[in-house]
Amino acid sequence: MKTLTRVSLLFALIIFTGSIYAQTLKIGHIDSNEIMNLMPEKLVIENNLKEFEKQLETELRAMMGEYQTKVADYQANLATMSNLIRQSKEKEITDLQTRIQDFQQNADVEFGDKRVELLTPLIEKVKKAIEDVGKENNYTYIIDSATGVLLHVGANADDVTKLVKVKLNLK
Repeated sequence: MKTLTRVSLLFALIIFTGSIYAQTLKIGHIDSNEIMNLMPEKLVIENNLKEFEKQLETELRAMMGEYQTKVADYQANLATMSNLIRQSKEKEITDLQTRIQDFQQNADVEFGDKRVELLTPLIEKVKKAIEDVGKENNYTYIIDSATGVLLHVGANADDVTKLVKVKLNLK
């Protein structure tokens, strides 16, 4: 009888241990900044962005040069200008100021859009590699240590959103 009890306990222990291992989470972490900085495409993207930024700066410098020339001309000839010419020159200067401000704002937006456009394929490539590594190596979760963002959720992960909604009486 003692032998049967020991065998039963051993069998139960093996089954219990196996079920614990089956439920074990496998969590990995990655530094996405390090990965991104090592990608050969990143250097090409940075060079393209620098070139684009130079184009925007060149245009802005040209506009600023035009503005400074108009202001200097206005100040130099103010004493001899008729009211009509003075008003016309002031309007030109004001319009140019507005164009410069608009250009600066639009350039910032356009540069941001260009950055997103160029980086998106690289980010997607890294995301896919992370997903593939997660699936191939049975990771439940992969967390980005650079940002704290969850990058991969395995098939055996539990989504407790519904449970929390019930707990909070949400639909």
